Amino acid sequence: EVKRRGRMERSRDGTEEELKDRLQKLVNKEPVSLSLCLSVSRFICLSLRLSNSSLPFLTEITPDKLLLFHKNINTKHVLILTLLSSDCSLMSSYGLLCVCRKHYVDMMKSTQTMSESELHTLSESYDSVYLHPESFQVCVLAVGSVLQLVDRVMTSELRNGFAVIRPPGHHAQANQANGFCVFNNVAIAARYAQTTHSVSRVLIVDWDVHHGQGIQYLFQEDPSVLYFSVHRYEQGSFWPHLPESDGGFVGSGRAEGRTMNLSWNKVGMKDADYITAFQQLLLPVAYEFQPELVLVSAGFDAAFGDPKGEMCVSPLCFHVLTHMLMSLAEGRLVLVLEGGYDLQSTAEGAASCVRALLGGACPPLTPPTAPCGPLATGSVIRATSYEQSMEQLSSAPSVATATGLVYDERMMEHLNMWDRHHPEQPQRISKIFSKHQQLGLVARCQRIAARLATEEELTLCHSVQHIKQIKASAVMKARDLHKLGEEFNSIFINNQSFMSAQLAVGGCFNAVERILTGQVSNGVAIVRPPGHHAERDSPCGFCFFNTAALAARHAQKISNHAPLRVLILDWDVHHGNGTQHMFEDDDSVLYISLHRYDNGIFFPSSEDAAPNQVGVAKGAGFNVNVAWSGGRMGDSDYLAAFHHVVMPIATEFNPGLVLVSAGFDAARGDPLGGYNVTPEGYAHLTHQLMSLAGGRVLLILEGGYNLSSISESMAMCTSVLLGDPPPSLVIPLPPPHHSAVAAINEVIQHHAPYWRSLRIHKRSSTGKPPLPSPGLEATTVTVQTGGLSVSLTVSVSFCPQSTMYVVDPLSWCPHLDAVKQLPPSGIDVFLPCQDCGSDAENWICLTCYQVLCGRYVNSHMLDHAAVCEHPLVLSFSDLSVWCYLCEAYIHNQILYEAKNAAHCAKFGEEIPPWS
Repeated sequence: EVKRRGRMERSRDGTEEELKDRLQKLVNKEPVSLSLCLSVSRFICLSLRLSNSSLPFLTEITPDKLLLFHKNINTKHVLILTLLSSDCSLMSSYGLLCVCRKHYVDMMKSTQTMSESELHTLSESYDSVYLHPESFQVCVLAVGSVLQLVDRVMTSELRNGFAVIRPPGHHAQANQANGFCVFNNVAIAARYAQTTHSVSRVLIVDWDVHHGQGIQYLFQEDPSVLYFSVHRYEQGSFWPHLPESDGGFVGSGRAEGRTMNLSWNKVGMKDADYITAFQQLLLPVAYEFQPELVLVSAGFDAAFGDPKGEMCVSPLCFHVLTHMLMSLAEGRLVLVLEGGYDLQSTAEGAASCVRALLGGACPPLTPPTAPCGPLATGSVIRATSYEQSMEQLSSAPSVATATGLVYDERMMEHLNMWDRHHPEQPQRISKIFSKHQQLGLVARCQRIAARLATEEELTLCHSVQHIKQIKASAVMKARDLHKLGEEFNSIFINNQSFMSAQLAVGGCFNAVERILTGQVSNGVAIVRPPGHHAERDSPCGFCFFNTAALAARHAQKISNHAPLRVLILDWDVHHGNGTQHMFEDDDSVLYISLHRYDNGIFFPSSEDAAPNQVGVAKGAGFNVNVAWSGGRMGDSDYLAAFHHVVMPIATEFNPGLVLVSAGFDAARGDPLGGYNVTPEGYAHLTHQLMSLAGGRVLLILEGGYNLSSISESMAMCTSVLLGDPPPSLVIPLPPPHHSAVAAINEVIQHHAPYWRSLRIHKRSSTGKPPLPSPGLEATTVTVQTGGLSVSLTVSVSFCPQSTMYVVDPLSWCPHLDAVKQLPPSGIDVFLPCQDCGSDAENWICLTCYQVLCGRYVNSHMLDHAAVCEHPLVLSFSDLSVWCYLCEAYIHNQILYEAKNAAHCAKFGEEIPPWS
């Protein structure tokens, strides 16, 4: 036993040292964060006028036009590389052959000496390609520019970069020019990174309005590259008119699932549609893929005003999309200019991306912030005013951001006089602050002094009687203090408790004021005692005054906006009962809590923490409880909740301020929480929240009782607020726990009626799933949002409210022997519930083959399973199988006969044989 403990101690020490090293490396990175790759002179200025000069590609792109975005950029933070032709040619000669056939490169090289008629003949042999004697040199310079930038990013000389080049490249193939493109700049960069820098996994994101079929063709059998394209398709009527551009093409062989085509079937798609697609489709897959480098085919022909794209994406949206991608690959992100044929919108879109790469706060989005609903399929969405977006962009804060930090050691004077080992100990804040000092974070932050909140200010959320009672404790004797604490749930009090709580609240007030007035961009408050359990009339759970709730009300009071919309995101492992109760009827404050619930037995042990508690009156839908039950939740589970619930709802809500009740008791090693969220996981959650509210985010310490884990976790969050990229998560990232998936699905069930962003799946009028193989049998599923069509290689299921969610079915469970032989009559999927006659959501028992309704109707199947002990049931909605005892979906050969019978009854065809 002694040896075992010794090994555990050494292992823990080693893990802590490794984490310290990673933190230190993270905060010591060079501040230079951007490279704009420009090769001036003929590279930019050649107009290539041998053919039809009215075509978009041949429009003169002068340096003045190309550098329009500099007017909004503080160029002292930008490293501009003027690349030498000889350097680029040398790199390109190697890089081109990573992707292109030698005979094709030689042919393009020969164009330098071709006559005009020969160039015209060769150009005509391709689709939309126009060649000039200088074309080869220009294309070589473009490729070399990107490769030099990749070198600098991969060697950590630069954090990220933007290659402003032409001609574009994403349509070009290994031996064929296409669509204004001669060499595929991004594809070559991906291969170059793999061969030169030993990069194992590359993510390519293509947001050009045209599908980058050249990239898809080059990597469709390569599992080391994940390609995601969002483009206009219109059932193949939009260029390049290829069936391969549709969502059903997902790659082949070992690379099946590595191609994601999100194909718009209408014009006029707007910011919310693109952001929803990134949040709910791209990011979940990208986090699982864990790229080591992210390349973006950054075309801006989806921007508002572009004559080719006819989409309505604002420059602000491109900033948010770039920010989202910066959470991947430890920030190693390279944007490469592709299309874009309105010079003003292209320049403004590029400027927004540059702001994001420099760490500038994400600008607030212009309403509407919900994606197109299914009813909007046949209509063109009216665009938000481009001029209004430009006005917001021009008034956006400088990229030079500041992070405020609140800390006052006087808050340590609140302590438990009767229990020295109480988990809510004074050292919590001193250890966190010390870790910040050790990593140099304090020096990088702007200190914000704490102050005593006044009694009048406390009445924003608390009754006068409650305030007076806590104030009176300042002069009580020890015996009376102990007696007073015993009157409440999990409360200890000393003579300094009232003052400490006042300082915690007052410090957050000061931070909110600094953020709203633009003196700092965001902030972190290292304060105690915590606050989110405190009710209006009483303290609870170590909390006296509800710090986050008071900060929200104070922000609304001083704001010029009436009322200011505030998001309170509570990731403390305990449900913030006090915060929920204070805002449950208020639609100006969105409260989202991710907490351990365990079916109501985990503190504060109330059904108020359940997912069906959505708020009341006008606050209905504005209270969101992601209530975990079963399993030790970790990074994967919290990220899944963020991707599918938190960020979609929060983006649609469009807050003006984000307050985080940042308890770290869900952190790995916490004695009370028992969960496994890592410091790196918290960093990624923080980064995602920074895309909201123009980056106005304040983290307020709540719980967390392991001094090491809370110090490291909060330091990681502060590092991200300061603009450092989130570090990589564990590889491979495990899938979400099946209990987490169930919890997320339940939240979606309850909140889909209130939030359009949760209703991204459109069921066909026949009730048939979009693809022949339904439910969990399917390897792909088409998700439709207005004009969206995308296929993902994941297991999915469809809930009654037509939402989309990802599940991880078990391949075996111990209750499969309960499945009995099919009755002679087979399965009739159109039968109503035997008890109530409902046909809304029915299931069939795989033991006795009774048909009963599900838990979201009258729960007759749930009751049947409990009484008869028949655990396995099959859904008539999506043909998935659920085990009540395992609380999980099951996918096993034993279930094939029943699923096939149901599929035949529902669709008139068999599912593929089991293999």
